[in-house]
Amino acid sequence: MHQLTTPREDRPLLTVVASSGDAALLAEIVELRAKNDQLEQAMASRAVIDMARGMMMALTPCSSKRAWDLLVDVSQHCNVKLRDVAAALVTTTQDEPLPEQIQRELLRARRRLHATDRR
Repeated sequence: MHQLTTPREDRPLLTVVASSGDAALLAEIVELRAKNDQLEQAMASRAVIDMARGMMMALTPCSSKRAWDLLVDVSQHCNVKLRDVAAALVTTTQDEPLPEQIQRELLRARRRLHATDRR
């Protein structure tokens, strides 16, 4: 009998009595469950990113594409995942301060955006 768990979970994904032909099926099930977890995380992140994009559109003001570019720019310059930059921005609506590094890079990104608009 074999029990497989994902790296992030302690509960078994699957408990089976494996024969030699079951190994490929077992590996496929584990892979599909991992992909499912990734997709669930991406969907949750997408909502927060879209909220942050809307905030940028209102604050800057700019198009949706420009707001996306600003968030990506800040993410890259801070070396912080885009979803984390977005989450930090969204939590400012609940009186949470924006981390200093993100705040600094956001101001720089907005200046760069306005400088290119003037050209």
